[in-house]
Amino acid sequence: MDHDELQRLYGSDEFYWGTDPNGLVETVLEFAPERTAPAAVDIGSGEGRDAVYLAEQGYGVLAVDPVPNGLRKAERLAEERDVHIQTRAADINDLDFPAMDVVYSCGALQYLRPDNRESQFERFKTATTDGGIHVLFAFVDHPEIPTAPDWGDNEFFYEQGELGSYYDDWELLKEDEFVFDDESGGEPHQHAAETIVVAKPEA
Repeated sequence: MDHDELQRLYGSDEFYWGTDPNGLVETVLEFAPERTAPAAVDIGSGEGRDAVYLAEQGYGVLAVDPVPNGLRKAERLAEERDVHIQTRAADINDLDFPAMDVVYSCGALQYLRPDNRESQFERFKTATTDGGIHVLFAFVDHPEIPTAPDWGDNEFFYEQGELGSYYDDWELLKEDEFVFDDESGGEPHQHAAETIVVAKPEA
């Protein structure tokens, strides 16, 4: 969806995506390094369900999203759950952040322009602590899956295997590819996607 549509959807009192965490964020706990005060960034945090979940697990969380109504909902959810998160309005195409143990993104990497991906992934990798992990989800171009009806002009598919290619110098911990049903935008459709969990080598 384009950001204007998300701003409209996030403007209601109800949480468009719900408040239960996405299953992918639970993978963080499985693979993240043990740290005294772990830090995580949620790129494309939306209304905050995954960012708040990480805060509940003891993470210092930076929730990043370009949609102001989403960030306001994330702050509201954090307050309701009695945890603290930092929020920042930013575009993934020029995003930077301080050192993080976990870089997490589910549903935002498609906004990263193809000509900007290599440099931005390198930026994200540089800002990751040794032994830290990236847990990432990307929508993938698939010959048998039509483009979703609510796909925006500023969204770009990844080629199959492309996401992992930016991490050839990291350790691959887990990967998956799948097709799933969705009803975002009010019309049933399908998406093809890939997820990866990768770890930065220790210095």
